[in-house]
Amino acid sequence: MNTKIILRGVAAGALLLVAGCSGGDLSRTFGMTRDAPDEFTVTTRAPLSMPPDFTLRPPQPGAGRPQEQSTAQTAQATVTGASVFTAAPAQAAGPNDSAGLQALLSAAGQPAPADIRSQVDADAAHSANDHTLAETLLFWQTKSPPGTVVDPAQEAARLRENAALGQSPDTGDTPVIKRKTTSFFDNLF
Repeated sequence: MNTKIILRGVAAGALLLVAGCSGGDLSRTFGMTRDAPDEFTVTTRAPLSMPPDFTLRPPQPGAGRPQEQSTAQTAQATVTGASVFTAAPAQAAGPNDSAGLQALLSAAGQPAPADIRSQVDADAAHSANDHTLAETLLFWQTKSPPGTVVDPAQEAARLRENAALGQSPDTGDTPVIKRKTTSFFDNLF
């Protein structure tokens, strides 16, 4: 019976030594930790497609795939709504446009819809009034928007005065509009 206790103690001590010296590698070896893939390194491959004609050129060793796009191009296509694997010109450049303007228009991507301003305004109005009852009860105080509001008329006058005196535009204090703070009792009466 004495030898059984000693053998169990030696086995437990060896197990503790192995577990203590290995750090996190032992648990990783036995599958006790979960390693999730990095979502930022996962990339998609362009779909295979048949070329329009069968005059195929042999691939160059080490050259990139011609249908592959960079991550920036893929993100731009996602934001603008264009197909990821096809590049469409933004708008047709006129015959009187310069080469620089034509290059800029072709690199800009798809143009914004004609009613983009009304869509943005409608989305902003919808999201501004989109409060649930729980949010209204929890966050009952209205907070003032962040930042300071500059008085435009007084600021323009200050800048004109600085320009007339030959001073830097930074000279003087910027006039701000002070927001009136209201208390709970001001809203009741």
